[in-house]
Parts: sequence; C-alpha cells; structure tokens
Amino acid sequence: MIATPSLPSTQVRRFRIRHLTKYQYAQPIERSVHRLHLRPIYDWKQRVLDYKMTFQPDAVGVEYEDAFGNFTSRHESTQPYSEMTIASEATVELLDVDPFAFANLPIRPTFPVSWMPWDYKMLSPYLTPIELPETQLAEIYDYAMAFVQRNNNDLMETLFDINLTFFREYVYAPGSTNLLTTPYDVMVNKRGVCQDFANLFICMARLMGLPARYVCGYVYTGNHLDEQWAQNTADATHAWVQLYIPNVGWKGFDPTNGILPSTEHVRLAVGRHYRDTAPVAGTLYTLAQESMTTAVEMVDLDMEVAEKAVGATSTAAVPGTTPQQQPVPPPTEGVSPAGLNTPPAARNAPASASAAS
Repeated sequence: MIATPSLPSTQVRRFRIRHLTKYQYAQPIERSVHRLHLRPIYDWKQRVLDYKMTFQPDAVGVEYEDAFGNFTSRHESTQPYSEMTIASEATVELLDVDPFAFANLPIRPTFPVSWMPWDYKMLSPYLTPIELPETQLAEIYDYAMAFVQRNNNDLMETLFDINLTFFREYVYAPGSTNLLTTPYDVMVNKRGVCQDFANLFICMARLMGLPARYVCGYVYTGNHLDEQWAQNTADATHAWVQLYIPNVGWKGFDPTNGILPSTEHVRLAVGRHYRDTAPVAGTLYTLAQESMTTAVEMVDLDMEVAEKAVGATSTAAVPGTTPQQQPVPPPTEGVSPAGLNTPPAARNAPASASAAS
C-alpha cells in the first residue's frame, strides 16, 4: 500500500481506524476458532485511546497477550452459521515524529554485527532465516552483502540503501505472488506486494546477522470508506519490517514505500513472519466454499477537524449560500512517496513510481 503524499510530520497525529471483515459460506459452518490481532499495539511510540470490536454471530471470546507481546483475542463459534462479520474501530495516537533521530549516534554500528550470548538467545527467533535450499540462501546472502560492501560496512547506510532500492527497483504487482512465494522468488523476479518485500528484507537482514521481525498494521493513504464500507474505496492492511539495531533497539523500515515508519504507520502486531501477525486467522471444522471481503478506513482526526473549520469559514465568507452550495475544490493529483521521510542525501535521488501495498 502506498503512503499518503505528505511531508514528514513534526507533531503527534491521531487516527480513527475502522476494519471490517465479512465471510460467507456455501453451507453452514458447524464450528470454528478464530484468532484476531485487531487491537493496535500500545507503547511509548503509539497509544491506543479507545478500541471496540464486534464479532457476529456471538462466540465465546477471550483476550490475552501472545508470546510476541501483541494484543490477541480468540473466539470459538459452536453454533452453525453461514455468515460471519468481524468489525473493529480504534483511535490511535502516533508519537514517532522523528524517525531518523536514531541515525545520529556518536558511534556508528558496522558489519559484522556481534551479540552477547544472552542477547543472541533472546533474539534467536528473529535471526533464523526461512528454510530454503542452501544455494538460494547463498544467492540472497551475496545480494545482501553487495549492499554492505558498497556502503563500506556502515550498518545504517546499508539499511537505508536496501530500503530505497526495493522502492526504486522492485515492481509493486498485486496478484503476481501468493503465500507460497519465497524471498528468493521475489529477489529474482523483482516484483511482489508489501508482504513479499518485507519477507525478502527480513531474510537478507537475518543472513547478515541482524535480527528482523515482520510487522502488520495500517498506513495512512487518505482513502475513505463510503456508508456501505465499499471495498473499492477502502484501504487494506500493510506490512513492513523492524530490525534490531545495536544501541538503538527495534527500528521500522517500509521497503514498499522507501520510507521509515513514523506518524503514518499504525502497528497491529509483530512476529517472526506473517502467520504470527495476521489480523484475522481461523480454522473451520466444516468443509465449505468461502468468500471473504475486507475493508479498512484510516481517518486523520486532526485533518478532519481542520477541514470542518475551513468549511465553516468558507460558509461564513460567502453570503447567501448554504454549505451544499459551496464550490468543491478539484481532487489533487497523486504524488510519488519517494523522499517523504528519507535521509536528506536520498531525497533528490531518482525514484520509480512503482510502490504500494
């Protein structure tokens, strides 16, 4: 998904997020169990101001913290049903206003990266690359090390380079990949969607000795749902990565958009891979043909307030008209997200317009 074409925010931002998932089945489902990651993460960079979720038909549910620290809920349905609707709404405040602050360290980390034994033990789930043929992993390792070498082993510059290279040189192509697509496939074909770019970045980082984890969440695009929650006007979930950098901690990178997540990205869950973080996942104990629709809306609450204030001012400024008679400004043209919050040296670099998810 493509991020909204705006300049980096220097202020805290608040968003209202609605997420709707609907299932329909050709025959009644006798029993099912669903696991949800729909309550956003709450920490020092992201605060959840309110949250509510509805699950229809009614099911026995419990909420808990999973092994990765994510808010998780489990719902078991034991009565037959042919339709299921899961709807959530949250208000989130984002506080990461300076995504490049970590890059100004007095000591620049370099490759190779080394870890103390206890650090390695704690981080080991994020250091093990996906299981692939050895020859394919070797190719991905060589590809990753080429970035290290051309950046003189500087860890920060290497990561910035990989992040921007994916945005510039890889084609965003919905439908070109599936859940069985491997990081090697993505590297060879240089096309995919946000999940694929995240998986390749994670595999490269782990082979370089840098812990990496998968992030599932939302990114602000400015799209809105209509009253019927129409899918063709809605957003979708987004995927990016977090890397554990020495003396910094977990830091996000969004290779789909070539940026560092700041106040446009809302985190739902983190884990080793997408299976640990899926917003909605379930098991059906009845064989039945399934159809699913999903829709997401992410509204900038501060912008919404400002627009209402401007509308009220315009109404007062044009005597003899009603709000319905006010002229409507034409829509703005789309803008490439290259350089939204990229390092200063990279903002003037050429970039392709192919990015999204």
